[in-house]
Amino acid sequence: MEDEILTCDVSEGVARLMMNRPGKLNALSDAMLAALTDRLTALGADPDIRVIILAGAGKAFCAGHDLKEMQAGRAALDGGAAYFNDLFARCGALMQLIPSLPQPVIAEVHGIATAAGCQLVATCDMAVAAEGTRFGVNGVNIGLFCSTPMVALTRNIGRKAAFELLTTGQFVDAARATELGLINRAVPHDRLQAETRALAQTIAGKLTAAVRIGKAAFYEQAQMDLAEAYSHTGRVMADNMLLRDTDEGITAFLEKRSPDWA
Repeated sequence: MEDEILTCDVSEGVARLMMNRPGKLNALSDAMLAALTDRLTALGADPDIRVIILAGAGKAFCAGHDLKEMQAGRAALDGGAAYFNDLFARCGALMQLIPSLPQPVIAEVHGIATAAGCQLVATCDMAVAAEGTRFGVNGVNIGLFCSTPMVALTRNIGRKAAFELLTTGQFVDAARATELGLINRAVPHDRLQAETRALAQTIAGKLTAAVRIGKAAFYEQAQMDLAEAYSHTGRVMADNMLLRDTDEGITAFLEKRSPDWA
């Protein structure tokens, strides 16, 4: 509904979350952070949800933090210190929640994705953007270096490109964001929702247990050295092989038929 800050539509195992504060460019206000955290946590625990899409209503995906709300925090006796520390901790917790969810999360991006909004794109497992979308970690333009967005950004793109974006505050378009590895692909604006859903449905059609095992291992091995990563993922693949449905999937492939997955 129009008065809901976050809407959710579920179809064929795909949940599409839409930030619904278009008048504020879907800024990550206290209420938006809480709504996203609560709803993503609930979806993560739902065994029927296989993929999550995150989108934004109106003319933008997300313009970052709510600056007016942040400035209001300065009215506290400590000048806002406690509020600012709590705000960035809550935002950081949301950004850590997304990769920890068992389901892949795909950002469906249009308009602009700036500062913490760009961080949100970088945090999602995949991203599809409309041609013409602009991305930026532009806090430096108003005197606030995007230090927390930097965490996600530097885990997506090369360090020199990330540092240039962070220190210049310049924007890049969807084509350049694809080249940098910030998004998976750029598509015509009128095809954005369809292309994002097609990607989600492709993933939803795979063995859910295998995708969930794989997502967890993907992020775990990224934090390990080479030998540890191979040791860990070898154990993960062995456990995957022992699943009933993996046995069935391989048998079906060899017998040239569709698998009978539970």
